Amino acid sequence: MVLAKNVIDGLKAVPVDPKDFRTLYSAKEFRAQLLELIKTAKKRIYIAALYLEDDEAGREVFGEIYKAKQANPGLDIQICVDWHRAQRGLIGAESSDGNAAMYTRMAESHSHIVPVYGVPVRGKEVFGVLHLKGFIFDDTILYSGASINNIYLHHQDRYRFDRYHQIYSPAIADAMATYITDALVKNPAVNSLTQQERPSTKSLKGAIRQLRASLAVTNYQFESSEIGSNEIAITPIVGVGKRRNLLNMAIIQLIKDAKEEIQICTPYFNFPKSVARELKKALRRGVKISIIVGDKTANDFFIDPEEEFKTVGGLPYLYEMNLRRFLKANEANIASRKLDILLWKDQSNSYHLKGMWVDKKNMLITGSNLNPRAWKLDLENALLVRDPNGELATQFEQEFENILKDTQRIGSYKHIEKIEHYPEPVQKLLRKVTRIKADRVLKQLL
Repeated sequence: MVLAKNVIDGLKAVPVDPKDFRTLYSAKEFRAQLLELIKTAKKRIYIAALYLEDDEAGREVFGEIYKAKQANPGLDIQICVDWHRAQRGLIGAESSDGNAAMYTRMAESHSHIVPVYGVPVRGKEVFGVLHLKGFIFDDTILYSGASINNIYLHHQDRYRFDRYHQIYSPAIADAMATYITDALVKNPAVNSLTQQERPSTKSLKGAIRQLRASLAVTNYQFESSEIGSNEIAITPIVGVGKRRNLLNMAIIQLIKDAKEEIQICTPYFNFPKSVARELKKALRRGVKISIIVGDKTANDFFIDPEEEFKTVGGLPYLYEMNLRRFLKANEANIASRKLDILLWKDQSNSYHLKGMWVDKKNMLITGSNLNPRAWKLDLENALLVRDPNGELATQFEQEFENILKDTQRIGSYKHIEKIEHYPEPVQKLLRKVTRIKADRVLKQLL
């Protein structure tokens, strides 16, 4: 792919009829549609997600996939999850074989096996994971930043709010499915998780290094077509690492191109320096910026002060400290309403939305976080939607309003708690990491 000076102008695109683009608005709606598409798939089911959990919702989804495979053995199914995440229990839980135990158990009890592959993006989980997203059913893509478990699918009382979009496009579906097969499944570093005897991560060290190198130069492959006056243009993008990362470059270009407004969703307030720099420039040239971020209690790592504290529970407070500093540095822009910071909170539910809207003409649908970790370590993807004629304007507005209904605008950094108001275990942890300057390292990994 030859990139023009303006990265986005140089990107190929697939024309899509606006009627084939559908926005879903809740985790329950997403779950219902996911199950329906599994049941009606005729030729293929391809899934890329961080994890497919061994809990009620995960077993329901995996069980329906197995039913589909037994009823139609020729159904082409490929599931890719993160290698490390699949073979451990939840953070803080006892040591276990993780979700891989479910994959093995199901394979042993059925005639026709559903292959589940573990993708090791790096040798250790902390240094990079498979954060690629997308569910492909025949020629339909169901895209969300959500993984598959109880809270993401609102199986019980609580939910984790995300974005959900369904697109019918044979060309995009083929491009995403081919990438899963050729770039991931066929690679020697990628191994099956449906058998108990698996290679150790240590034995795959060389293969993982080669996989990482190949992913850095591999993109989605598809033919570009002319976009009709009543069509939208969609470009699937993949990126990994900090050098020549096409996804990162596209995000920066979107911010640079903004003329009127930018809306950003991020659950973890920790912008890469390049993003923070471009947002600052956008404010200077008069672009209105709205950032919707989850309240610290809506962070997926938040631990109720009444429960036993674990180190990971300090993360939401670190993000909030970043937010408070950002608010303080931008007091004038906030006061003049050039910058809006909106905190999302809905009882005890959590917030996992990513992506951006620019000038109501361009939208990024992604599971990638706007943080240094996504920028440098994880394998990420996105769908860039270009809508110059406003064909999706109504859906854009409805999705945005659906997000905003559980937010409140923060008018000053003074409305955010100081460290001395945090629970005592959190205060001790944050003072310790700040004292030894570990917070600088943590910001690159979070």
